[in-house]
Amino acid sequence: MAKQERGKKKRGAAGHHRKFGEDFLLGNRSKDGVTELPSGIQYKVLDESSGRNPGLYDNVIIHQRAMLLDGKILEDTYKQNQPVEVKIEELIEGLREGLQLMKVGGRYKFWIPPELGWGRKGSSQKIPPFAVLTFDIRLIEIL
Repeated sequence: MAKQERGKKKRGAAGHHRKFGEDFLLGNRSKDGVTELPSGIQYKVLDESSGRNPGLYDNVIIHQRAMLLDGKILEDTYKQNQPVEVKIEELIEGLREGLQLMKVGGRYKFWIPPELGWGRKGSSQKIPPFAVLTFDIRLIEIL
């Protein structure tokens, strides 16, 4: 019986994350400066730039702060002062789309809905199922 109850609790937590994320995105879309794409990605330009945009098959150097909606930081290259090199095509779908909007030197904040992130499974112990992810990204260079 205890095993069955734990299973119900997990489904309840996933449902909570889904509802919390949906409610957040619904309210966030009407905030000043927030744009929502047809895919569901929301973003806000923090610093615009006149550099060029990367393409899907580019490698880029970025600074990023990845967080859950509750403020839990998943990764913060700003704090470490260590930008990272990433291949856009290998990122989650939401970041693949979002990074291609940016120009070198720009900084954007993205809110990625679960279906364009880690979805219903989440990722290890860090990212729960149906989590909306927040990314603060500065595009430093296209390689």
